[in-house]
Amino acid sequence: MQFCEMDRISGKMKEGIGKAIRKVMLACVSMAFLFPCSTFHTLRAQRQDFLSRSELLLRGGGMNYIGDLNDQSVFSLPRLAFGGGIRYNYNNRWSFRGEVAFGSVECKEDYNKLRNLSFKSDIFEVSALAEFNFSPYGPGATERLWTPYLFGGLAVFHYNPMAEYSIGPGETSWAELQPLGTEGQGTVEYPDRKPYTLTQLCLPFGVGVKARLGKNFSVAVEYGFRLTWTDYLDDVSTTYVGKEVLEAHSADGALAATLADRSSEVVEGYENAPGIKRGDDSLDDWYAYFHISVGVNLDMLFGWMRSKRCKY
Repeated sequence: MQFCEMDRISGKMKEGIGKAIRKVMLACVSMAFLFPCSTFHTLRAQRQDFLSRSELLLRGGGMNYIGDLNDQSVFSLPRLAFGGGIRYNYNNRWSFRGEVAFGSVECKEDYNKLRNLSFKSDIFEVSALAEFNFSPYGPGATERLWTPYLFGGLAVFHYNPMAEYSIGPGETSWAELQPLGTEGQGTVEYPDRKPYTLTQLCLPFGVGVKARLGKNFSVAVEYGFRLTWTDYLDDVSTTYVGKEVLEAHSADGALAATLADRSSEVVEGYENAPGIKRGDDSLDDWYAYFHISVGVNLDMLFGWMRSKRCKY
């Protein structure tokens, strides 16, 4: 009798343990299905929030150069520029944006006609910027539909100064100036003058005004400077080195000598002696970028791509 009673108790314990194991397995299976769906809902909500706060930006305007050849004139010879990017409106005071810009700068000096130097350069820029709105700005009822703002950040830009020269009666060509070493870069006579790099960092900063046009569109007008760490945006910085040094430096030495000292094109036979000031190396070159931009809300553009799965 005692053994039968123990078998009956043992059977009930096994049955209870089996039920508990089945319940745990059922809970695990349920979580395996529900967790991805819940996670998907969370990620989808985060993506929707990002899209609703973000804008695709399209820009058009101009660039101009500030440096040795234009006597620091801020609005000298603007040239066409355009670009685009993404703006993320973090809150009604701060926005962050990443963008690219394409443009060009050029100058032919008119205040020092004897020096007679000129250049042009295409510029490609990639930047990460922050904006601070002076007024609460956004689509909400308590926020203004327009605001002035400040911006600043960090950018990488590529440039390549070139100069035009005559190759015959009525014919001209363009030469890249950096490989020529027009101020003695890379020569034995001037070991402290190294070839400058064509990809550099700069600090963008400036001001703008933006306005919201309904829920999904915005427009902005902006003017900003780019503070660079190079004085060779125009290929002009230090002193003349003399044509003998340049002509002996490479196969293109004669062309380097011609483009380094162009005073003889103004006064026949005139030549600047080595050591005479060619540029001002105490100040680095700048460029400015001004534009009008249109912003389009990303939720309007890409909201239709949201998945309809995991509704429940």
